[in-house]
Amino acid sequence: MRVKITLACTDCKQRNYNTMKNKQHNTERMEMKKYCKFCKSHTLHRETR
Repeated sequence: MRVKITLACTDCKQRNYNTMKNKQHNTERMEMKKYCKFCKSHTLHRETR
């Protein structure tokens, strides 16, 4: 079962990316290092509710 999630920057709190994840295999919140166009650098992005 795949669900759509939103990733938000941990520095500026902007919601930058949408992606899919498998809820059966990844039960905790997803974290990725992605480029934030507002911070102009690669930062940690976390899944939002």
